[in-house]
Amino acid sequence: MTNKHFLWEISKNPVPYPYALSRMQDIAQKIRSQQAEERVWLLEHPPLYTAGTSAKPADLFNPHHYPTYDAGRGGQWTYHGPGQRIAYVMMDLQKPHGQVPARDLRAYVHALENWIIRTLAEFGLKGECRDGRVGVWVIDPQSGQEEKIAAIGVRVSRWVSWHGIAINLCPDMEDFDGIVPCGIREFGVTSFQKLGLPVTFAQLDAALAKNWTAVFGEPPSAFTPLQDE
Repeated sequence: MTNKHFLWEISKNPVPYPYALSRMQDIAQKIRSQQAEERVWLLEHPPLYTAGTSAKPADLFNPHHYPTYDAGRGGQWTYHGPGQRIAYVMMDLQKPHGQVPARDLRAYVHALENWIIRTLAEFGLKGECRDGRVGVWVIDPQSGQEEKIAAIGVRVSRWVSWHGIAINLCPDMEDFDGIVPCGIREFGVTSFQKLGLPVTFAQLDAALAKNWTAVFGEPPSAFTPLQDE
């Protein structure tokens, strides 16, 4: 299915994780059979922890007893909750998209990182990547320490991607203490709010849309609001 614009959807209310998994899987299957459009889905989740395929039980502490879910994506433990912008990307990787050649999963992950880095730059943040550490990192100007501001976790089914990225806008940072984020003990986690940047979801979403085309080629559609279940 060919479209002039890449479909962008947005959920205004927190989306339960099991529903998000079910919807992503259904859409990915329909994209493969050309019955649905490729898309980005912007949302928040209620507080929860997700386990990637490499997650270690010892890295989960969960003092507030938040729900935990097997995500089926790569990676280790990740926290999701209010104040964090999730962008799930459902894309047919059998065809090229901007910087991403067909059937090149490594290039796809690098493109997600580049998309985040370009978006952070809109707000004066210098995002960086590190070998062996998936995600995007910034230097805290007060401590001088590297901290993670965005996580990436992907799954690909028959060359259709699902899952995506999570950017920390203004989550409760104490909730990250319930896990070893992504299995990395040496470095912390940060957010726009922690860095003193009062950015709104609307501003972040606009920056994500602005920088999408430069990385992935297709211009985004207008945001399509969803009626969440």
